Amino acid sequence: MMERFMPTAVSAAALLFDMDGTLIDSTAVIERTWHSFAGKHGLDTERVLAFSHGRRTEETVAAFAPTGVDIAAEARRLVAQEVVDTEGIVAVPGAAELLASLPRESWALVTSAGRELAEARMGAAGLPVPPVVISADDVTAGKPSPEGYLAAADRLGVLPHDTIVFEDAEAGVLAARASGALTVIVGSCAVRATEGLDRVADLRGVRAASTDGRLLVRY
Repeated sequence: MMERFMPTAVSAAALLFDMDGTLIDSTAVIERTWHSFAGKHGLDTERVLAFSHGRRTEETVAAFAPTGVDIAAEARRLVAQEVVDTEGIVAVPGAAELLASLPRESWALVTSAGRELAEARMGAAGLPVPPVVISADDVTAGKPSPEGYLAAADRLGVLPHDTIVFEDAEAGVLAARASGALTVIVGSCAVRATEGLDRVADLRGVRAASTDGRLLVRY
């Protein structure tokens, strides 16, 4: 099935957002982090970066760290480095306007970052943190597991299939689809998991209106 690019309107109970690459552009920080990790351990930076998109830091470290490396300690070191490194972080175009239009109880953040890192990055981008945040600290299995999206829907008191997920990375898309949510791709990710899904270049063309406790979302 070919991807659809025609404008559409969908009714939903809530919106669920990934963070990096969806609401914020943290490319510069992510590249600095994984370049330093790869350089320290003599790894192929591009392979590490490609794998890391949408995944928890500890999972990426575990996938590439040489034998003998303390996975948990190395992940903590990298996260601590990221929390204070916010240079270059900006909001994805349209993100601030879209979030400002949403009732606070109608959306959630579902991110592979930990809570402290998520708050630091959202703050650096000038974006609000919603009451419901499902971070790497809150799940036993990160994306592509649907656990985070299922937990967010549950916390919001809505059914997963009555939500719209905005995602930008393969692992997140797989997680969103597995949760049963309508999934919209933000950006250029084009893999098998994105086939047949709606896509937006950024969030400037996404609009949401609240009526009778539901959202009418246009994109």
